[in-house]
Amino acid sequence: MTSTVYQIDLRATFQESLPEKLGRLMTTAGLAEILDAHALTAVKIHFGEKGNTAFINPVFVRKIIEEIKATGASPFLTDTNTLYAGTRSDTPSHLATAVENGFAYSVVGAPVIIADGLRGRSDEEVALNATHVKTAYVGSDIYHADALVVLSHFKGHKLTGFGGALKNLGMGCASRRGKLAQHSTVSPKVKRKKCIGCGLCASHCPVGAITVTDKKASIDPEACIGCGDCIIVCPTGAVQVQWNQSVPIFLETMVEYAKAALTGKAGKTLFVSFITNVSPLCDCIAHSDVPIVPDIGIVASTDPVALDQACVDLVNAQSANPGSSLTVNTGPGEDKFKGLHPQVEWPLQLAYAEALGIGSRDYELVKLESKGLQIKIQA
Repeated sequence: MTSTVYQIDLRATFQESLPEKLGRLMTTAGLAEILDAHALTAVKIHFGEKGNTAFINPVFVRKIIEEIKATGASPFLTDTNTLYAGTRSDTPSHLATAVENGFAYSVVGAPVIIADGLRGRSDEEVALNATHVKTAYVGSDIYHADALVVLSHFKGHKLTGFGGALKNLGMGCASRRGKLAQHSTVSPKVKRKKCIGCGLCASHCPVGAITVTDKKASIDPEACIGCGDCIIVCPTGAVQVQWNQSVPIFLETMVEYAKAALTGKAGKTLFVSFITNVSPLCDCIAHSDVPIVPDIGIVASTDPVALDQACVDLVNAQSANPGSSLTVNTGPGEDKFKGLHPQVEWPLQLAYAEALGIGSRDYELVKLESKGLQIKIQA
């Protein structure tokens, strides 16, 4: 089955500004069809780690919020806390980072709600019974929302090859223990040389799986529930994830989590991806390098698989930017993401998502022209 992906470039005219053009993209892609009046609508976004500048421009987010409000729905911006210790690892620091990066209510017109609560423990268990995931842990406020609009900054990623709508769903909507389950099959470990025996990890463990003996902490793997709190509270970084998951299994697990995040939202989702500032690494990195290709535009679809496939194809059709970190596969038609991250077989996530029935890799790309309502269909 062929899905439709709508595209706008970044041209603007006296007749239509770029935000106005974005509003037309949202309308054409079917925003009104997925929303009911008063629907509590989670707008999933990445606020960017402090120091990163490649994330989606808040001015565009404000326009999307305005379009959602025009349908009578009630939107809120949301993300989940990170597994690693950084500027978004608990709700107070996450909210502060969001505001500092431009996502204050006065700018975007919507409240920011961190979906998995103060310390990343607020989640809902979703029975999946898939190949790798039997029970998924999805941020509560995303799970309970009536509708979901997913805004993704399309870029490279060292574990997934690229980060788009599927990663924003699978990893981005998972609570901390859901993120840990995707990255590792075993409990965190304590690096004894870095441990100072302060006991913070033990005091925060909800199940008493951590003990401190002779000023060194240890974790009982049988008692550990994988919540990841110990990783965040450790002041020296001694508690660490055991990154033992192979890349293919990680990709499949992430896609299964993407399916879990869509639970209860059939016909109530829209995906929008910004192919701008296409950085080589994720927005979780505290910096953003030179974009690997020129800015391409913004795309939208009700099918996240078709959307990610279209984004990959649009990026790979470009010539690489001179001076970026991409030094191989730089010509038009060459695989930019394989050039960035040769160890990652990125097509696996798309093929597996299609096999799970999340969407289709076959798509028709419909470009909305800058003037009027002309529509051009690209072969």
